[in-house]
Amino acid sequence: MTVLDRSIAPEFKIPETIALTKPIKRTLKNGIPLYFIPTPEIDAIKLEIVTESNRQLLPEEDGLVPFFTLNMLLEGTKDMNSPELDNFFDHYASEVDTISTFEQQGVSLLTTKKHFLSVLPVFRSLLTDAVFPEKELEKRKSQKALTITMQQEQNGARANQLYRKALFGTDHPFGFISEERHVNAVTREKLANYYQEKFLVSPELFVIGNLNELEISRIMEAFGDLFIQDSLLKPNEFSVWPEKRLSEVKEKAVQSSIRLGQHLIPKTHPDYHALTVFNTILGGYFGSRLIKNIREDKGYTYGIYSSIGSLEKSDYWVVMADVQKGYADEVIHEVYAEIEKLKTIPVCPEELEIVRNFMAGHFLSSFSNAFDLINRYKAIHYAGLDYDFYEEQLTFFRNFTPDQVMEAGQKYFDSGNIIEVVVG
Repeated sequence: MTVLDRSIAPEFKIPETIALTKPIKRTLKNGIPLYFIPTPEIDAIKLEIVTESNRQLLPEEDGLVPFFTLNMLLEGTKDMNSPELDNFFDHYASEVDTISTFEQQGVSLLTTKKHFLSVLPVFRSLLTDAVFPEKELEKRKSQKALTITMQQEQNGARANQLYRKALFGTDHPFGFISEERHVNAVTREKLANYYQEKFLVSPELFVIGNLNELEISRIMEAFGDLFIQDSLLKPNEFSVWPEKRLSEVKEKAVQSSIRLGQHLIPKTHPDYHALTVFNTILGGYFGSRLIKNIREDKGYTYGIYSSIGSLEKSDYWVVMADVQKGYADEVIHEVYAEIEKLKTIPVCPEELEIVRNFMAGHFLSSFSNAFDLINRYKAIHYAGLDYDFYEEQLTFFRNFTPDQVMEAGQKYFDSGNIIEVVVG
């Protein structure tokens, strides 16, 4: 009998392929598509209804109307007030959450198979029977006004706002910065009007769980009579900030928040996988070049990271760090220096292997949870892709070369195109 030597770690092997369950697509009688991933092994169910985030359909002064509409759905319906709704979902061990991204908004339900058919009608009523009570609205407005004030004072939150403004432009909905005047402009009438006419624009249903045909048919019945709007959105062109740097000085601050970034290519581009590797080596994990240089060697910051954000038409890239006040320029200089090194000096075999294993492991772990599957599907669905994207990504992570990393940097990272934001 062979005795297992537990002092030796098992060899890490990157699989050649990944088996993914493709969603089953149905179409409701009102045209809403439903994407269902069956998971017979668990009795939890997650249902999401996701629509286009359509703030650009409103005048600028009403920029917070979608936010308040979405976040007041649980404040009462025609049949149940807010405490009754809370008690109902708690009683059935269910959670209702809002979904809000640059491009989508919606509502999700997490419940059990046992209680699914009991909670489904009440969850569905949130989409048609919300009443937006005046008293609760005033409380929410006070809370939002306080949040806006705090964000103005917090370096990191303010840097995020200015970065969006610089990257997308003040006239684009992604660059919108909420102010107290936007809170004051919100009324119950505006919420009710938006809810009736602009809330359910091109919705889609995403469902995962242990559901049988009867339960799927009940979902289709529950949402099949919703009145929906076809997409009214027109593409908005980004208007990048015309200056290299956008700064906001805060004399009493002890740190400066830095954001560096630019627009990138979409997921559909053949160079996208190489860019994800370039970003990971630069600042995408705790052993990255930026961590080693700026955190460990120079001690300017506790943490500095880079990431790629997802949009349907074009992704974007950002470096984020809070640094000691007075060292912002030095840190920015070091970021550019590390980018240039990655563009011109091949990554050594040892670092290449570390990054390869990290990216493959991180990739595989993102599919470890059953509910991760629907999120991973949505990520490619909104980009107009299918599961071939993930197969190609895994293959690239297994086989990429130093030359491919350098070429990606040379093609897409030019310091002259990078926007700088400094707050502090």
